[in-house]
Amino acid sequence: MRHSVVCAKPLRLLSPERGFLNHELVLSNSSIQRLRRLAGRRSSRDDEGAFIVEGAVLVAEAVAAGWKVEGQYLAPGADPIEGAGEVHYLAPGVMEKVATTETPQPIIAVVARRFASADLLTKATFVVVADGISDPGNLGTMLRSAEAAGADALVLTPGSVDPTNPKVVRSSAGSIFRLPIIEKITLDEVGSAGIIRLGTSSHTNGEFAPVDYTTVDCTRRIALVLGNEAHGLSDSSAVDEWVTIPHVGQAESLNVAMAATVLCFEVARQRRAGSSTVVSS
Repeated sequence: MRHSVVCAKPLRLLSPERGFLNHELVLSNSSIQRLRRLAGRRSSRDDEGAFIVEGAVLVAEAVAAGWKVEGQYLAPGADPIEGAGEVHYLAPGVMEKVATTETPQPIIAVVARRFASADLLTKATFVVVADGISDPGNLGTMLRSAEAAGADALVLTPGSVDPTNPKVVRSSAGSIFRLPIIEKITLDEVGSAGIIRLGTSSHTNGEFAPVDYTTVDCTRRIALVLGNEAHGLSDSSAVDEWVTIPHVGQAESLNVAMAATVLCFEVARQRRAGSSTVVSS
């Protein structure tokens, strides 16, 4: 396959095995400065409608899932990925200045952002709602678990972490490219779609007593709502029912991504089994 190459320095011929011309972009190049902005600033990703994807496996996942890949940037010795857009080669040491990990991957791609429409909620039967989630690693794990459990979408309420943050992209292990994401939707809007909102909580008091998650009928049209890592959901959150994951020992609660995983797979279990013995709360 022939790859187009943008020229910024004198061209040199690569090895015969590669068979096409190459140039090297230096750190001061405007394209490299753009990569750094997309890697480090949510505002730049919002303004430009693009984000970076690091590593050959994830770039290939984006291509396979049909996302628009604008271009790929390769460290010395790396090979381009078919279908991943225009090829740019980096001078030695540049990738280390651009990548967001201590041990950089040899390829970074720029991918156009895209989000699902809120209209999807009218047909969805199972969604996961990240309400104010702030840690990128947690959101990435929630994406993985939601996809693996068969969710129709993941919803992000206003104030949640950017789903195209580089750490979210990495920790999602490709799920970000396959699971629809609906951004900046309130819990009221989720409820307006006719979905039962199951709030999650680890505490009880005299008037507030969430039920064991295994006793709730998850074969209905539901949204699992998980709150911010530090504060969780408030008792007055716009949810319809409350569930909890019983636990023993001194731990106050599970990590939100772990809790999401447990709950997602309970939904999947019930739906596989037909839930003939599940009691509605």
